Amino acid sequence: MPTLGLALMGTGRMAHVYGPKINAHPGLRLEVVYNPRIASAQKAAEDYGGRALDDLGTVLADPRVDAVVIATPTDTHVDYIEQAARAGKPIYCEKPLDQSLERVDRAMAALDAHPVPFMLGFNRRFDPDNAALRDAVRNGEVGRLNMLMSWSREPSPPPIDYVRGSGGYFVDATIHDIDLLCWIAGERPVEVMAAGSCMFDDRIGAEGDFDMTMTTLKMPSGALAHINNSRACAYGFDQRLEAFGDAGMVQTVNHRDDNLLHWDKRRTRALERLKHFFLERYDRSFYNALDEFHQAVTSGRAPSATAEDGRAALAIALACAQSAKSGNAVGPDIR
Repeated sequence: MPTLGLALMGTGRMAHVYGPKINAHPGLRLEVVYNPRIASAQKAAEDYGGRALDDLGTVLADPRVDAVVIATPTDTHVDYIEQAARAGKPIYCEKPLDQSLERVDRAMAALDAHPVPFMLGFNRRFDPDNAALRDAVRNGEVGRLNMLMSWSREPSPPPIDYVRGSGGYFVDATIHDIDLLCWIAGERPVEVMAAGSCMFDDRIGAEGDFDMTMTTLKMPSGALAHINNSRACAYGFDQRLEAFGDAGMVQTVNHRDDNLLHWDKRRTRALERLKHFFLERYDRSFYNALDEFHQAVTSGRAPSATAEDGRAALAIALACAQSAKSGNAVGPDIR
């Protein structure tokens, strides 16, 4: 198996997701951990291996670095994409590309000028259940697709400082569902209608954001897609998909540590709680996404989950935010 030497850019939460996955993959080798704060890079390198560096030019000039994994704060993505593309390094970038379409267009211009392989980390495409549901739809199991539905509810609201820098609920979270449903349907909406409310944490509302939303996407074929999001859920990380067509329906189910049915004096047919959060529920998807990147780069084909996919998902998410604020249906700015 061909091996890629990677530079892991960033040492925050998502870098700590990708570090172990890189080490677990037989075709990936962690060469460098980069952070402008060298102490943070050194700590991550102690955990996952590789050399700690704080100079990006040195990282990108290293011939042992075959590709980069950008797992830094969102507002740094475009700058790092531009520099890595100029250096000729294939790029895997955590989502979203940016919170601004103008800056996303800047990144795409850099990728056009320096056409290196690029993959955006829409990891939920690579969850086995989600991929199987898409295959069922594409293979005609439900007949003509009429409706798609996604339930995505988080166990508890994030810290308020996170909310302030998130770009809003639609851009931060709903964007995952948007990309997933468009990928399953094979089309993108001509119109969106969204509504939001704040019922769990008043501080989120004070920031002009929502902690629960409902979104409808109207597709060119006439199919409708519905997204139900909540930043709090008493019973865990609720993640379900449903595809309904004129010949049937397919659904995914929530994940638990086990599927045993428990019977005792207090309960019957009781199940374990749901997986706590995305780190547990989608653990395998991050490995699978890196595997897709490895296969694409080493075989010379284009990776899936492209920059253009990222721009479209952001445009739709921004249209949802506009709809929720205005109360009107909005046509997204999709190229």
